[in-house]
Amino acid sequence: MSRAGRILLPLLGAVLFLLAWEVAVRILGVRPIMLPPPSAILHELSTAPLWFAEQAVYTTLITLAGFAMAAVLGVAFSILIVEWAVLERILFPLFVALNSVPKVAVAPLFIIWFGTGSEPKIAIAFLIAVFAVVIDSALGLRSVPADTLDLARALHGSRFKVLVRIKLYCALPHIFAGLKVAMSLALVGAIVGEFVSSGRGLGYVILTAQGQFDTARVFAAIAILGVLGVVLIGALDVVERYALPWRHRVAPGSGH
Repeated sequence: MSRAGRILLPLLGAVLFLLAWEVAVRILGVRPIMLPPPSAILHELSTAPLWFAEQAVYTTLITLAGFAMAAVLGVAFSILIVEWAVLERILFPLFVALNSVPKVAVAPLFIIWFGTGSEPKIAIAFLIAVFAVVIDSALGLRSVPADTLDLARALHGSRFKVLVRIKLYCALPHIFAGLKVAMSLALVGAIVGEFVSSGRGLGYVILTAQGQFDTARVFAAIAILGVLGVVLIGALDVVERYALPWRHRVAPGSGH
């Protein structure tokens, strides 16, 4: 499929979905407080576009900060537990236990430790996102064919060179898969952090609008979140295409 087709088909699907939503709400007579039509949501967005943009930028920055921490520390932690089995036996059970704790339960602790600024929200986004990076990165590091590792050892490759030139190289597809999941989870974490304590951001918009029974504003914030998620994952997809060009090459005459 051409690049234009890959872009236009999702847009067409979104437009058809919104049209069906608008028609269904009007025909069935659903009250706007229960489910506003897309036209009402668009009107809400048009009343204060700069304000909504400011909230979206704040949430995006929190998301990217948490994601960056999860990407760097997650890959580093996966290298540690793959390269040193003792560390895996010691640290990985603790890591799994920490991940099993609901982040909303520890969010008040972050507010006590870091205050009510951006730091606790970044910490929550990091905690929610890092698990996906660790699991996928470790899987990728372990996916190197045994004969490739045997050849590297036969050629007297050092442990560091084998890690950087072979293991990480082979693990890149898995790492990017984990990063895409982590980006979505970091966005969720940012919203959770804003629910707990915030004076701005899309989570704050949703929370205050819910208290005022302003359903259109709640849906407006949710719509922005959906667009943000698509854009952020799309940006990662572009980076992946440049980092792993061989995975996206199309054979001549394939028609795809």
